[in-house]
Amino acid sequence: MARADSLDPDNNPWHWLAVDLRVWRLERNLSQADLGRICGVDNSRVANWESASAKLPQTHAETLDRVWKTRGHFARLRRLAESAHDPNWFDQYTRYEERAEAISAYSALVVHALFQTEDYARALIEGAQVVDDVESTLAARMARQEILKAHEVPDLRLLVRQSALEDPVGGPDVMRAQLGHLLDLSQRKGIVVRVLPKATAAHPGIDGSFTILRIGQTEHGWSPAVHGGRLVSDPAKIRDYRIRWDLIGDDALSRDSTRSLLRELMEAMK
Repeated sequence: MARADSLDPDNNPWHWLAVDLRVWRLERNLSQADLGRICGVDNSRVANWESASAKLPQTHAETLDRVWKTRGHFARLRRLAESAHDPNWFDQYTRYEERAEAISAYSALVVHALFQTEDYARALIEGAQVVDDVESTLAARMARQEILKAHEVPDLRLLVRQSALEDPVGGPDVMRAQLGHLLDLSQRKGIVVRVLPKATAAHPGIDGSFTILRIGQTEHGWSPAVHGGRLVSDPAKIRDYRIRWDLIGDDALSRDSTRSLLRELMEAMK
């Protein structure tokens, strides 16, 4: 857990919110347990908010504004932090991914990282030309797949656009192996792979890829961007992701039809 005095509120909006929360609490001579009672949580949760180890939920920000009569101060800070780029977003995302009990991913342009072969991942990393150390980036990506070897593998569901499977990333041999890997994974217990066919016109996934992670009763959403990504935990935004996921799934091929298509695409790569 980060200490309050190690936060960087000038460069991280979540740290700004955490520091402000602590300052306002102390000005009112309240303990963390007192604040927890206001929000209906225990003091350890408050400690996590104040160290930025956990994000203050929007509903609790609104509760504080109402009880402390702060005229929307915490709700505004929370929205600002949610919309801003978080420099530590990927570290937080991978921590969530390691703990996730269920992962639902939609991939619009490339195969999701958890489903990539090493050669396919290398071709993507080298082609992007945005990292200096390809090998360490590749090793970190492959390490994320250790969750597939765990005793209790999370429930994994992938929706992927057909066009993402037709680009010969790394060349025909690399792409054929990647398609075969997807086919193998699709037959494992607890893993579902379904393809959104090219015939599908405008659809809810046209805006891009996203992933939903479930840990206990809490869900987190992530969507990639050119210079980073966006990690959200706001329930309203997660509901939007869920609706998009369900609508895309309505248009996707069945599991059996997906396997047939993967075999066809493998044959076409020869």
